[in-house]
Amino acid sequence: MKPTLTQEDPMESLILVDAIQRSGIGHHYREEIHTILTHYYTKNPRDSSSSTIHDAALSFRLLRQQGCHVSAEVFNNFKGKFRGEVRQDITGLLELYEATQLGFEGENILVEAEDFSSKLLHKCTQETEYSKWSRHINTRLKHPCHKSITRFTETNNFLVRSDLRGSGVNRWEKPLMELAEVELLLAKPIYQEELLQVHKWWDGLGLTTELKLARNQPIKWYTWSMTGLINDIRLSKQRIELTKSIAFIYLIDDIFDLYGTPDELAIFTEAVDKWDYAAIDMLPEYMKMSYKALLDTTNEIARMIFEKHGHNPINTLKETWASLCKAFSVEAKWFAGGDLPRAEEYLANGKVSSGVHVALVHLFYILGLGGTQNQGAILLEENSTLISSVAAILRLSDDLGSAKDEQQNGKDGSYVEYYMRDNHGLSFKQALEHVINMIASEWRLLNKECFDVNHYSPTLSFYREACLNLARMVSLMYSYDDNQRLPVLEEYVDFMLLKPKSIEQIKS
Repeated sequence: MKPTLTQEDPMESLILVDAIQRSGIGHHYREEIHTILTHYYTKNPRDSSSSTIHDAALSFRLLRQQGCHVSAEVFNNFKGKFRGEVRQDITGLLELYEATQLGFEGENILVEAEDFSSKLLHKCTQETEYSKWSRHINTRLKHPCHKSITRFTETNNFLVRSDLRGSGVNRWEKPLMELAEVELLLAKPIYQEELLQVHKWWDGLGLTTELKLARNQPIKWYTWSMTGLINDIRLSKQRIELTKSIAFIYLIDDIFDLYGTPDELAIFTEAVDKWDYAAIDMLPEYMKMSYKALLDTTNEIARMIFEKHGHNPINTLKETWASLCKAFSVEAKWFAGGDLPRAEEYLANGKVSSGVHVALVHLFYILGLGGTQNQGAILLEENSTLISSVAAILRLSDDLGSAKDEQQNGKDGSYVEYYMRDNHGLSFKQALEHVINMIASEWRLLNKECFDVNHYSPTLSFYREACLNLARMVSLMYSYDDNQRLPVLEEYVDFMLLKPKSIEQIKS
């Protein structure tokens, strides 16, 4: 199937592009999608008051995520209608809500449109008149396509959308979902083999024998990497190496949270900063094997990058590990001494202790970016806001959850708790709303970094897409239920790795 531009009805072409991207196979049609959207961008006005809210919102969303310069001011044409006929247009409201997810900071019209559309859609789910739409609306509100792993969420919602066929579900959906199913069936054995290699590597280190309380979750660690690099099945080595780095983020977190005394943690942090095998002798016995494995693994990753891309990023990589340990040390001192931080101080440190910087810097070089040390430093600096926003989304989302990791029994801080302490008289509900707004603001900053330019190399664009995918994974990784389990994550792992259901199985 090759998407083409419909001259008679350009909107049909945009609906096709949307269907392709929702199916999770847009990476196969990058050139065709670029051609369609570039043609639409140059030939169609975006300030026309004759557009429907559905068409204006769909074109805005697709063009913005393509990197085209489109203004949110187009929605000013509909402000008068926000209280009028738009209320009766469910498909328009849904598309408007989806479009607002790509807002930049300062675009107040999109904040207003998101608030209006979400409230009205929630209201529709409670009205008999729209009962057949309820499941579909709830899914879209909870999992807007921009902030979700579309291959997973769209396939699981296939039957719901099928029930609405003729009410905005396009005719390409079924064949595209079947094509996505075939691609996943081809990819699954590759993912399974990669996971097997990760298991063998991790088991071979023997660290869980040394640290029995530490988390032993290779599937979870690999899922981060698999999802970040999901759009290129050929990147097996890259997914495996990134998983190794993520595994050590979790391991070091557990060493600080569950094992080390303040003095031992200070020695471990000093050793990581030295990055020298001779420093092993200064460590307690239970830390020695982990420290050596960290150096071995990271040095091997740097060597692989040098052999493949001609530059060795070891200095930058080891700096990220030192920064992580220093951030963990700061938290350990706070919690041990009872001298708790202010909310903003906690968040600044927490973005580092989240490990996002470690993972994304490793990913940056694993993908071949940063051809020389200076170029690498410059490009990393240019992407610092992107990395910071992903880290803030993860840290704040983690702190929103009332349950901690099912195997994590140590002490953790909470931005919500510290924000309430800094603002006496604030209710828990008000603090939660503040954090939710902060996460939304970080998403707008992330959008700005990813979509406001269109002149970067394909590799850097791919890197930014991977960063987006990691941010999209946050809602899966921290959606604990009352039993301290992650049912949505478990379903995702089954779908992608273990038991992906075909469309026919979903129907049955």
